[in-house]
Amino acid sequence: MFRSFALLPLLALSATALAQTTPAARNAALNAPLPADQAAMKAHVMFLASDAMKGRDVGSPEFDIAAQYVAAQFYAAGLKPMGDEGGYLQKVPLTGYKIAGEGSASWTAAGGAAVPLAFGKDFTPAANPAVKATNVAAPVVFVGYGLEAPQYGLDDYAGVDVRGKIVAYVGGAPAGLPSEVSATFGSAAARQSAAAKHGALGVIAIADLRKAGRGAPSFAAVTKGYAAERITWARPNGTGNATGAPLLGTLSPAGGAKVFGRQWRALAKGAARKTLKVRPATAAGTLSIASATSYRPIASSNVVGMIPGSDPALGKETVVLSAHLDHVGVGAAVNGDTIYNGALDDGIGIASLIEAAKRFKTAAAPKRSIIFLAVTAEEKGLVGSDYFANHPTVPIGDIVADVNLDMPILTYRFEDMVAFGGDRSTLGPIIARAVAGIGVGLSPDPMPEQAIFVRSDHYRFVQKGVPSVFLWPGEKGLGKAAIATFMDNCYHKPCDDLTQPILWDQGVRFVDANYRIAREIADAPQRPVWNKGDYFGLLFDGPMAN
Repeated sequence: MFRSFALLPLLALSATALAQTTPAARNAALNAPLPADQAAMKAHVMFLASDAMKGRDVGSPEFDIAAQYVAAQFYAAGLKPMGDEGGYLQKVPLTGYKIAGEGSASWTAAGGAAVPLAFGKDFTPAANPAVKATNVAAPVVFVGYGLEAPQYGLDDYAGVDVRGKIVAYVGGAPAGLPSEVSATFGSAAARQSAAAKHGALGVIAIADLRKAGRGAPSFAAVTKGYAAERITWARPNGTGNATGAPLLGTLSPAGGAKVFGRQWRALAKGAARKTLKVRPATAAGTLSIASATSYRPIASSNVVGMIPGSDPALGKETVVLSAHLDHVGVGAAVNGDTIYNGALDDGIGIASLIEAAKRFKTAAAPKRSIIFLAVTAEEKGLVGSDYFANHPTVPIGDIVADVNLDMPILTYRFEDMVAFGGDRSTLGPIIARAVAGIGVGLSPDPMPEQAIFVRSDHYRFVQKGVPSVFLWPGEKGLGKAAIATFMDNCYHKPCDDLTQPILWDQGVRFVDANYRIAREIADAPQRPVWNKGDYFGLLFDGPMAN
């Protein structure tokens, strides 16, 4: 979810010292008595991040046990089951899909014979999650970035007819865009969506035309990983969920030269500039692509519980608190350890979810309903939350906000909090008031270049127009160094376990902040709305963005 930070080894000595003690001393330290509220939170993480859970990988028996544990805790907290068939589990039919074989591609120039495009040299196909067999033959139109955002001066489809054609684009995003917008544009999905809107049959990327740092993965990298399995949720016929025109594959510069002929030199030169300036170009001929996709069904579950709202009018509206239950499982050994336990990522987020639910159940009922949602397959691309957003167990129009709890790093006493995306909607002031109640302020995004707002489960609600935020302890005081230490040393590594110097009193403070935020949203007279003119509110047709 995040790239590496600079090394700041503030806490590494504490974790190392604990890891190097004798087993008896280590157990004594891990099992030292704590106040009841801290012990309750730690107990959840002790179970979820234990070696017995083997990293809670999606599709594993251990993940299913973890899901049953969360369901049991929801039951103990008195939550109403909101999963399937009157239970807490919402079945999520996942599918692992990958390309079968190397496929085939050829270019037929107008009036000429078909010229094969060599696999791994000219063209590398992409798996199409939506169908088992892909066969496309159509003209190719180059449309620059293949993006539309008039408010940022982007309209690559202006005056271009791509109906019934294949769209070719270069990866990356234009310089000068806000990081979160740039990250949204940087995905193939953005091109696929725009191409489908204009009637294209599919899209292809053209690699290696942009300098390092401004483009998509190199052609060599695409070819190396082309057969890797990817995961999405499955439709009833067993194929994968997909939106937009299908990504058919990637052309190398050599393949691009074969397809675009005499136009290629000018196209490549223009695409290599810092500011891409290339007019749309239609290749004179037909590109034919054939490929096959194989599927592997994977059973998993979200866990869903609710506190019903007490207000006759507002009670049908729902606030969602979310966290992801999965981690990355068992992997390469690091210092002899192969289990990637996921204590902070996101065992502690799930523990916070459970403890926040318990606080609500012992307090006065909120006016709006509150759903507590533990999702699967976040580590596979926000898949479980995407499934819930597309198959919600309450009407999606009644969901007024999502507050996401993903990987709070609680190895220091936090002095501020960050609500990624809070400045985009009326959630920002609500959160500022709530965290002030625990004696901290709300700080702006300290790492805007990483576009975190679009990189965790709350974003699937944003894509449905729901104002949403991702809550994190901030960088003030010891925070910046502590966050950097975790990211450099233990993020997605076996040492993300209970040997870390987790401060459980800070976990209780984090739960308190989340309770206050959800309580204020639930009891407010008006539902949250996007700020007028906000990019994401407009993009996904959210309330009040216009």
